[in-house]
Amino acid sequence: MNANSNDADRATDAWLVVAAQGGDRRAIALLARRWHRRLVAHGWRLTGDRAMAEEAVQAAWIDIVRGIARLRDERAFPAWAYRIVTRKTAAAIGTRVAGRALAAALEQDTPLPVPGPDDAADRSALRHAVATLAPGHRAAVALHYFEGLSVAETAVALGIPAGTVKTRLMHARTRLKAMLEGEDHA
Repeated sequence: MNANSNDADRATDAWLVVAAQGGDRRAIALLARRWHRRLVAHGWRLTGDRAMAEEAVQAAWIDIVRGIARLRDERAFPAWAYRIVTRKTAAAIGTRVAGRALAAALEQDTPLPVPGPDDAADRSALRHAVATLAPGHRAAVALHYFEGLSVAETAVALGIPAGTVKTRLMHARTRLKAMLEGEDHA
């Protein structure tokens, strides 16, 4: 995605948020249409369970609709929405596995699938490499690089300090580079 279309998408989202804050139900529907798949993908990256991710996102949309009027900066919608999904996903994990918090789920080493198009071999290799990252690293990479969130926005979305995001991105880049170079030499 080029910078101009990303800027246009952000401007459209900001406009829709303002309209939704003014009570326009069509704006909420358009936001849902634009963001639902990305939010489900985020939930999936955190849980590895599509049904759990779908349920968490449905619950998140209730909070998004109820809380959008209180969102002070319409440009913060992506990070705010991802943060709500992160909280709802943590609650779903806690409900399903007694005593388990999202932090524990993010630290496990089980690779989870990363949704995306299968249109090119290099993208497929990258997706496979990203899927092998620890969930916390995978979530940071996906939000920062695939969704275009800043480090600060990624930190808000994941509920962690910006320094932790930077560290996760650094470790993820190092691991991805080693994996992809290893595939090139194989």
